[in-house]
Amino acid sequence: ASKQAPLMEVLKKEVRAMLIAAKGGLTPEQLEEQYTAMVCKPLPLHDLGFQSTLELVTQMPEVVRICPSKNGTLILKAIADDSTKGIAKLVANQKVKTRKASKKTAVKANATFPTKNSKNPQSFRTLSARTPVLPAVVKAELQDLLSSSPLLLVDLDKAFLRRFGRAFQYRQYGFLSMFEVLRSMSDSVVIEQTKAGSLLVLRKCLASHIEKEEVPQAEEEEEMPPLEPIHETESFHQAAPLVDSEPVQTQAVDLGDHFKQHQGSEQFPPTPEIPPDAVQGRSLCSLPPLKRRCLVGVIVEFIVSPSQFYIHICSAEASYKLQDLMFEMRHVYSHKVASDKYIMPESAVRPGQLCCVMVCKWWYRVIIHRVINDQEVEVFYADYGHLQIVQKSWLRFLKWHYLKLPAQAIPCSLAWVKPVEGTWSSAAVLLFKHLCRFKELVGIVDEYVDGVLYLFLCDTSTKEDVYVHSVLRDMGYADVCGENVPSQEFEELNPSALYVQPSGRQGNAGFVKPDLCLQQESQDEDSETATMKLDGAEL
Repeated sequence: ASKQAPLMEVLKKEVRAMLIAAKGGLTPEQLEEQYTAMVCKPLPLHDLGFQSTLELVTQMPEVVRICPSKNGTLILKAIADDSTKGIAKLVANQKVKTRKASKKTAVKANATFPTKNSKNPQSFRTLSARTPVLPAVVKAELQDLLSSSPLLLVDLDKAFLRRFGRAFQYRQYGFLSMFEVLRSMSDSVVIEQTKAGSLLVLRKCLASHIEKEEVPQAEEEEEMPPLEPIHETESFHQAAPLVDSEPVQTQAVDLGDHFKQHQGSEQFPPTPEIPPDAVQGRSLCSLPPLKRRCLVGVIVEFIVSPSQFYIHICSAEASYKLQDLMFEMRHVYSHKVASDKYIMPESAVRPGQLCCVMVCKWWYRVIIHRVINDQEVEVFYADYGHLQIVQKSWLRFLKWHYLKLPAQAIPCSLAWVKPVEGTWSSAAVLLFKHLCRFKELVGIVDEYVDGVLYLFLCDTSTKEDVYVHSVLRDMGYADVCGENVPSQEFEELNPSALYVQPSGRQGNAGFVKPDLCLQQESQDEDSETATMKLDGAEL
């Protein structure tokens, strides 16, 4: 009982934060799913002595209001307290539909920069509402599903489940219907009306592009840029003596009689041959830095806390480049001959090695962070920002060609805020995830500190722009301090700083500086000298 009371108090805060962020409320099942997704563990029902989620929320009358719906389903809605009434009001004003014509980039939204007399970032003019955005991986999955043949809309759910082992839950990305999802992919998917129903067809340009990718491996190798012969030769000879002997010995025993018959006394163990286009001793470069006070559309990809998260820049060009890379890597490495060719010897499996890993049939660019044991390593996903433990057998050398695209994940920290309690509480992190995940936000760049981008985040899908730092402050989770406090989490570990080269310092010959047309000069000359120090009383 002594442990249950504090656990219940923490759970009440987390449940209130989740329900406040859900305008229409959640069913008990949805609450269970979202809690597990955000906290990475199920609701502690048994620890608190409850048999069901409904039984749990009935013991939170000051937090949860249970409302019956027209179809008989029970909907759970938050009861705001004094500290959360303002947030509840903002969520209540949220538009049910925000389907105005989408702008090509966030920087083209109707916005202005603060003048000399404007100290509050909230003085930015209201930005145009934005449609939800599918993550790049999900887009690639849908395109891959349609790449083999067209598919009827009524069969899409079953086909997706059969192919990827999970249901396609488009609502978690902010879409209200499957047609809205398809409308957001109108550049790559066409809906044709047939007697059998709506038929989903991948556009011919993409289909031909995929067909072009499926060229024979030999032809693809001829187009690889030349490497530095001396450097690669040295790397090969240094690696050879260190190769794990077990697989080599096994192979030598199997071929022993063959060697004796044809080569007499010669019994040299075969040395694994490293392909000449395998990346060794190289690093990815980062995206070019964004200009201070520019507006840019962003998607938050991975969150540890408000002081440590990773974003993707929203643009059709950036999205297509990452999708194209994933498609090409999947087509190349899915062939067993090619995949076996790029198997990494034990000597190459070391911290700092850039390579790729297969997870759920897709290939991702990763950097080995540490070797766990003989079977496992921890890797950093350069395009998404998170660390994960994977099997060594899943790793392959990265082809030189896949080194060109800069690392897409940008390490970030929320500008001008610090946690009230010294460290971010689980409720604060949970609220931050609800405010940021699965939607396109407007980022307002403040500055870079030790390679970490400090920026403000603004949700423009409401009648009034909602600034994330203000929400955290109003909920009592954060103090707005008017300056950027170094992120304790990034100070302890910043894989991007360890393994990704800053833009412009990449020494690889033949690299083309990435063309990132996502920045915008201030629309007001005064913005260059405008101060953006916040007045705590105003916020």
